[in-house]
Amino acid sequence: MKSRLLLVLGAGSLLAAGLVLLMPQAGQAQSGPKKESSESVAKRPKKGEPAEAELPKIPSKMQKKELPEGVPTFKSDVTTVNVDVAVLDNKGRFIPGIPKERFRILEDNVPQQITNFGLGEGPMTVCMVIEFSNLFQQYWSYGWMETLQATYGFLETLKPEDYVAVVAYDLRPEILSDFSTDKRKAYEAMQRLRIAAYSESNLYDALTDTTARMSEIEGRKAIIVFASGIDTFSKLTFDKTRRQLQQDGVPIYSIGLLQYVREWMDARGYMGAIQRLDFLQADNQLRTFSRETGGQSFFPRFMGEFPGIFRAIHDSLRNQYSLGYQPTNQEKDGKFRKLKVELVADDGQPLKIVDEKRKPIKYTIVAKSGYNAPRAVE
Repeated sequence: MKSRLLLVLGAGSLLAAGLVLLMPQAGQAQSGPKKESSESVAKRPKKGEPAEAELPKIPSKMQKKELPEGVPTFKSDVTTVNVDVAVLDNKGRFIPGIPKERFRILEDNVPQQITNFGLGEGPMTVCMVIEFSNLFQQYWSYGWMETLQATYGFLETLKPEDYVAVVAYDLRPEILSDFSTDKRKAYEAMQRLRIAAYSESNLYDALTDTTARMSEIEGRKAIIVFASGIDTFSKLTFDKTRRQLQQDGVPIYSIGLLQYVREWMDARGYMGAIQRLDFLQADNQLRTFSRETGGQSFFPRFMGEFPGIFRAIHDSLRNQYSLGYQPTNQEKDGKFRKLKVELVADDGQPLKIVDEKRKPIKYTIVAKSGYNAPRAVE
């Protein structure tokens, strides 16, 4: 007999209808997730206590080293691997209420025992990486206006406790404002995006430089990239960039710009085969960087699509399942280990999710694709 777990969603949920998890089971129906001693549950601060977001995240100038005293750091010799997971429906909305036993983590195709589990909403640490080059963002051009509208629009979605930094790049990345909960600093930094200096657009260098600086920040963190996706003159190759981004483990959410202009020019015969291929490659690069780091990629064709994109990023970042496990492979060899997160029923088959009308819902699991094992200190 099949047992059903009904997800009862409150008025504040983003889902319009309840969802049912179909889980074949021979015994009695489960009553839902139970809080175990090993769970890591996000708690709200009590009245009068400082919020977690009030603590400094990283030092001035986004330096990777010389962290101030008292700031938690990631140590390379830990034996617990933490994986943040978002489960989204076919409309990009977060699906809550999935119990711990429905998750399965594979490390190099070997199942792992989940020891820590939690679900919560917390402040975010976000770095906005903005392509601002004469290649596409000439003053008063469509690319310039789209870039500013998109980046200003995302800033308005952040909460007071969120940390945000602004990095613009052309020939090289430049930190326009450091991480701060004071959004006025970010808005002041955006005022500098008026006239681009160079026609280069070195995406690879900008991303790897930013992830290296953010790799030691704990908590919910992400890079939001506003870019065409084209790289013109970076020092690193595409493959080296991929490996570096996977190693640093910072989720990248890509927003591909100039989609409307590209389609308009292509329909009127203003784009040649080489230009068309360059843009297709650019989109593929953004998709790859986002997918392999546990983020998402978006390619809006109209300005009206941006609010929905920002909501999707908001849901994916703030509402996450936090999973932790101690890997069965304890070798400290520094090698990259592939991760795969699945939702499974009691019989080990993929978990089926249907709506209240019993229509199946396609869902997406967003998680990083792997991590680098610690290296033994000689």
